[in-house]
Amino acid sequence: MEIGFQVAGAGIALPDRVVPSEEVDELIDRPSGWTETHLGIRQRYWANDGETSSSLGAAAATAALNDAGWAIGDIDVIVGACAVMEQPIPGTAVFVQRRLGLGQSGIPAFDVNATCLSFLVAFETVLAGFALGKWRRALIVGADIASAALDFSDPEASAIFGDGAAAVALSADGPHRLLAARLSTFGDGADLCRLEAGGTRLRPHDDLDDFLARSRFLMDGPGVFRATAKRFPAFIEQLLSEAGTGLDQIDTVIPHQASAAALEHLKRAVPDGHARTVDIFADHGNQIAVGMPHALYHARAAGRLTPGSHSLLIGTSAGVSLGGAVIRW
Repeated sequence: MEIGFQVAGAGIALPDRVVPSEEVDELIDRPSGWTETHLGIRQRYWANDGETSSSLGAAAATAALNDAGWAIGDIDVIVGACAVMEQPIPGTAVFVQRRLGLGQSGIPAFDVNATCLSFLVAFETVLAGFALGKWRRALIVGADIASAALDFSDPEASAIFGDGAAAVALSADGPHRLLAARLSTFGDGADLCRLEAGGTRLRPHDDLDDFLARSRFLMDGPGVFRATAKRFPAFIEQLLSEAGTGLDQIDTVIPHQASAAALEHLKRAVPDGHARTVDIFADHGNQIAVGMPHALYHARAAGRLTPGSHSLLIGTSAGVSLGGAVIRW
C-alpha cells in the first residue's frame, strides 16, 4: 500500500569540535595519515562535555521546524530515532521535548531503536500513524554521540565514528509516496556489534570492573560485512519488487553511512552508483542512526529529490538487520 506524506522540513546539528583523522591516528597508535588512507575518513565531529544527545537533537529539531515554517506547538508527535539513548530511562525523545519547551504539552514523545536503522523504522512508524489518522505532523529526531563509548584499541570500531544529530519534519497526505519498506533481522549475528553494559543483564554492583570494561562499543567489522553482503542481493530484489520498480529507476541512493568500504560495495551494486549515492562519510564518519537522515538532509538541500524521482533508503544495523525503503518524490 502506498502511503502519502511530505518532508516539510529537515535540519542537522553538529558538535563544535572537529576532529581530523591525524588526531585519531595518535589515539589508535597508527602513523599520521593511516586512518584517512585505510578507512577513508578525513574528519568527524565529536561532542564536548556540555553537548548531549538531546541538546544536539533539539538543535536539529529546531532547524527542521524552521525549515518547515512550523511553530513549536504544531507537531502531533516526537519520535526519537537514536541508536544509543542519552540514558536508559526515559527515552531521548522526552528530553528533546523538554528542551523544545514542550515539557508540559502532553505531545507524545517516544523512542524507536533499531540501532543504525532507527530513522528508517521511525519513518515507517510515523507513516503508519498517518495512515491510521493518529497524527498529521510529526518530528523524527536522531542524535548519537558515538564518541562516548569508543575502544581505541580497535581502530575499525573507533576511528570511523562521528557524532551529530538530524531531524525531519513530516506531514500527512503530501505529494511524496512510500512505495515499499522492509526490515529483515538475523539474530544469529547479534554478537557482531554490541555494547553490553547499561541494560539489565550486567549489573554494576555485581562486578563494577567488568561493567566498566563492557561499557565500550565492540564490533566485528568484517563479520558484519560478510553477514550483510551475502543477504543484500536477495533483500534488495524483494524490496524493489514490492515497490514495483528496478535499480535502474532509482535516482538517488540515501544510505546509512556505515564505512567507506560498505559504501563502495553499495555503489558497485547500483547502476551508476557513484553518481547516485549520497556519500558524506569522509567528513562525518559513521554517525550510527544519524547517518541516514543526515544524508537525506544533504540530498534535499542539494535539490536531488525532484518531483517524480525515486530514492532508495538502504542500510544495515546491529542485530544483524538489513533495512530499506523506496520513495517516489
